[in-house]
Amino acid sequence: MNKQAIADMVHGQIGGTKAQAERVVDGIFDTITNTIKKGGEVSIAGFGIFSSKNRAARMARNPKTGAAVSVPATRVPKFRASKALKDAVK
Repeated sequence: MNKQAIADMVHGQIGGTKAQAERVVDGIFDTITNTIKKGGEVSIAGFGIFSSKNRAARMARNPKTGAAVSVPATRVPKFRASKALKDAVK
């Protein structure tokens, strides 16, 4: 399933035009992205929590040459699934 399929499902549920459904889906994803970018969390009951975490700098190896490579510290997105989602997938 991709973003277009989600927009089609929203369109089927609420009606309106497909363009309106796409704007709704884009708005949801933009809100989640902007909140995480600012360091916040987005908690959706029964689904999970979107957040970001800091990854420390580290040394890694280039698998082709074996040379040591420095990987800088960075922030990465994180998702924690809720118990309800975990149980539904089982």
